[in-house]
Amino acid sequence: MTGEAPWKVLALPPLPAEALRGLLGPLGDRVEVSVPESRDRPGLLTALAGAEIVVGDWSGGLALDAEAVRAAPRLAFVQQPSVGVDGHDLAALAAAGVPLANTAGVSAVAVAEWCLAAALSLSRRLPEADAAVRAGGWPQLDLGPRELHGSRVGIVGFGPIGQECARMFAAHGCEVSYWTRRPREAPYAHRPLPELVASSDVLVVVVALTEETRGLVDPLRMSAGSLLVNAARGGVVDGAALLSALSSGHLGGAALDVFETEPLPADDPLRDHPRVLLSPHVAGVTAQVTGRLVRRVLDNLGAALDGRPVTDVVNGTGAVVRRRTGRA
Repeated sequence: MTGEAPWKVLALPPLPAEALRGLLGPLGDRVEVSVPESRDRPGLLTALAGAEIVVGDWSGGLALDAEAVRAAPRLAFVQQPSVGVDGHDLAALAAAGVPLANTAGVSAVAVAEWCLAAALSLSRRLPEADAAVRAGGWPQLDLGPRELHGSRVGIVGFGPIGQECARMFAAHGCEVSYWTRRPREAPYAHRPLPELVASSDVLVVVVALTEETRGLVDPLRMSAGSLLVNAARGGVVDGAALLSALSSGHLGGAALDVFETEPLPADDPLRDHPRVLLSPHVAGVTAQVTGRLVRRVLDNLGAALDGRPVTDVVNGTGAVVRRRTGRA
């Protein structure tokens, strides 16, 4: 609306302030972009006092818990520039009438490609083969690789990423089934989670981390020799059970893009397992994903400023963002 004061946008991603202002530049003079003076708890709480819109921190370092929501009396909308909304208190935001939106689907192809590549790498024992050749070996008969084609692949979680995983693994000749709390119309079998975990040759974990899904997958309940691929969050897989299953040889291998603590600590025992493929939370990091993510964030912020419904609201509030003067 002409003459309306610019919306105060607090940008939390771990990028320089000028870079963030540049990314949000297409919104023009309709917004006034700021960043916290310090990337810590006091800096966040201080910066929230005048914020009307928050662009979240994809690293999870500056999340909006209940205290942070109380510190933001003018907050009207939170746009998380990632699929995961870890650390944000969805209930507190909903109680305050603040929609929280993510960028669902922008990384689906990238993450699914990583899961397929990781499963192929584990099946063909590529990390061990590479290490052996670099060390002067030539273990043509010792590695015991197997084809992924024909494997039973179970997918835990069936949002956009899970659906893309199903498509890619099925195209590779795998027998695909899946578990989700709300089964969908799909050309794949939906199985109870215990059955899926116990019967899959390759278990692909791409479900969101919530209190209900924390520790959801127990690798000790997977079939002997099976492979685990986790591109969800480290907390979805029972960490102690994973180490036990790897150390005992129960698992044939694991590919992990996510961990309970990130970056992975130097003394983490996962570093010492030769059949573990480690990746620094980059399954969804590609140039194409970045482009889609920026467009989605700008589109949603533009909708919020226009009074049009925003997309991908995940905390059960209305999708129309309304400016406010403050909350008691």
